[in-house]
Amino acid sequence: MRYAALVPNRTGLDRAVAAGMGEVAVFMSATETHNRKNTNKTVAESLEQFREIVPAAKKQGLFVRGYLSTIWGCPYEGKVDLSRAVQIARELRGMGCDELSLGDTIGVGNPRQTREILELFLRDFPPSMLALHMHDTHGTALANCLAAMDLGVTTFDTSIGGMGGCPYAPGAAGNLATEDLVSMLADMGIETGVDLDKLIQAGALAQELVGRKLPGRRLQAALGRRKPGEARPSAAT
Repeated sequence: MRYAALVPNRTGLDRAVAAGMGEVAVFMSATETHNRKNTNKTVAESLEQFREIVPAAKKQGLFVRGYLSTIWGCPYEGKVDLSRAVQIARELRGMGCDELSLGDTIGVGNPRQTREILELFLRDFPPSMLALHMHDTHGTALANCLAAMDLGVTTFDTSIGGMGGCPYAPGAAGNLATEDLVSMLADMGIETGVDLDKLIQAGALAQELVGRKLPGRRLQAALGRRKPGEARPSAAT
């Protein structure tokens, strides 16, 4: 288990250190408009701020991750300049980021596009340094992860039950559901180290706590097979 915290500024980093975090993450967008709306900064201003935060975090012995959003498409600018996205990623690496999470923030990517994007990034970065952060708006997040795996990428950001989203990405769905990815990989004979049964229990509890049906397909399939009166996890268990 590795606990991490997003740190938008130096105050956030100091608080993360005080809380005992082992990992911190800086975050920005590959497009100017989304970055302004999401962080109230230009791309250049975000990079300038991170030049202070990332080295300071490394001095504290922290693992640092850099999030780069809207690579597959921007809700405001449409198609993204991939050469600029790669250049931003190079700058994040140069500051000291240990890992880069590439985001399809509005969930519009397809497997062919994912392969083209990753082939471009893999010219500069080893697959072990890259992660994918896929939203499932068009229902293609699983397929995109599989395309990435074929290129050697094995780190993926997911969420229980498919929760999540972005207030500055109108119409975007939540993140890829953790249960959906773990279930697919288990069916393929690929070991993840995640207990799927306990993951389903966590999803059922999450759904109970938020008070609405979650979009995760594997979660809903498992809940639909439960017998009437079967015990459900609760906040007390």
